[in-house]
Amino acid sequence: MKVLIVGSGGREHALAWKIKQSPMVKELYCAPGNGGIAQISECVDIPAEDIQRLVQFAKKKAIDLTVVGPEAPLVAGIVDVFKKEGLAIFGPSQLAAQLEGSKVFAKEFMQKYDIPTAAFESFDDIREARAFLAKAEFPLVIKADGLAAGKGVMICQNMEEGEESLVQMMEDKIFQEAGRRVIIEECLKGEEVSILAISDGKNYVLLDSSQDHKRIFDDDLGPNTGGMGAYSPAPIVDAELLRRIDESIIGPVIRGMKKEGAPFEGILYAGLMITIEGPKVLEFNVRFGDPETQVILPRWKNDLLEIMLACGEGRLNKVQLQWDPRPCVCVVMSSGGYPSKYETGKEILGLEKVQGKLDTMIFHAGTKKEGKKILTAGGRVLGVTALGRDILEAIERAYEVVEQIQFDRCFFRRDIGSKAMKHKGVRAPAGRQN
Repeated sequence: MKVLIVGSGGREHALAWKIKQSPMVKELYCAPGNGGIAQISECVDIPAEDIQRLVQFAKKKAIDLTVVGPEAPLVAGIVDVFKKEGLAIFGPSQLAAQLEGSKVFAKEFMQKYDIPTAAFESFDDIREARAFLAKAEFPLVIKADGLAAGKGVMICQNMEEGEESLVQMMEDKIFQEAGRRVIIEECLKGEEVSILAISDGKNYVLLDSSQDHKRIFDDDLGPNTGGMGAYSPAPIVDAELLRRIDESIIGPVIRGMKKEGAPFEGILYAGLMITIEGPKVLEFNVRFGDPETQVILPRWKNDLLEIMLACGEGRLNKVQLQWDPRPCVCVVMSSGGYPSKYETGKEILGLEKVQGKLDTMIFHAGTKKEGKKILTAGGRVLGVTALGRDILEAIERAYEVVEQIQFDRCFFRRDIGSKAMKHKGVRAPAGRQN
């Protein structure tokens, strides 16, 4: 088979790495790809949002399956366009992708189908939003309605912070049109987990749990990012909690979208807060998470391409997922200054020293290849990933590799996986306490 992966980040490198292992793959392309993906796939200089050029390329190369990594082309309707042209593609339709493309749509959908989430109000007039804040109890969460690369969420402790967030989103347009409408919702307390499911529109299967680390600094401090690290499985998710999540959230979403005339096909990502009242939805994504993919795929023993084909053919009910029981940890190495201003073009040193290290993978996110050099090309640069017999070994292996890689103004969190260790009753390694 000829496979095309759309995207350029760490998630897409992990997808390419996993799909490449399938004996069915004869040719693998990635558009536009990055410096790491270029080592295992042919990279094509077409942006992920350029749907028409991607269609033309898929036709020219007789691509058998296109796999979409990022959310923007899904929300823009790439799946509908490809299917109209008779091209096989993995991902949800534009209608189904509204679960991520519009937080207002997602919240109203959850309200309609009684899916547990935070109480909310939506606004497209900043004066009305201000009036609501003036009477509200803090802390509150303000979210941009549209896509904001995982950064459109602000936790506000008081009126001043709430006012500033509204001005940034609705007047200064720091998230462009994504902030034209906003949601103001109660601030849920608890521990976050990510639950992904793969669905063919009718049948669905849950993937193993994971936990992302959104904030830039240790101890979950600082602004939100696209994700600074992850681990899988999340010990907080036991069999009973997973059953509740399935019954109260994932199942109702799949059935509800079918009722709405937009059957959900592809990967449904539920970002959840485990509160004292039970699991509640923080957000939905309509694709693999990043960096959750980097810790889920190394543990997923099935042929991923085979699973995707089963999804497209509506036969997921015949699929049995298999998992490596060992935990996996990913530490994101980012450019200094991210998620605000940062510089690129810095040479990355030490990659050759850690290449091929046992049970360790380095997934490139924001990198580019120039001659023999690999340079930084984004905010999140690398996802250093490791498996271990237990969570402590996985953490130690990942950080051992991180310490051997250098680039100017490199930054990373030092507490990735510490919550998992607390659940397991394991002490953090020296220098990495939470």
